[in-house]
Amino acid sequence: MATVAELTKMRADLFAARMGGARAFHDSNGERVEFKSDSEMARALAALDSEIAVASGAAAPRVLHFTTSKGT
Repeated sequence: MATVAELTKMRADLFAARMGGARAFHDSNGERVEFKSDSEMARALAALDSEIAVASGAAAPRVLHFTTSKGT
């Protein structure tokens, strides 16, 4: 598994390629990855974000507490 620093670099490179309008991307291994659409690149960025969260120990909360009122 990649380290947080490696994942962050991959995310930064992919984001730069997406903002530059590129559809093809060379990853850290030198492999060429071609995306069919911008939404596919967005899904790859989201996947990297979740991997970074898991690797850094910042996982999503498991319990949510709601506070409601009548608006007094």
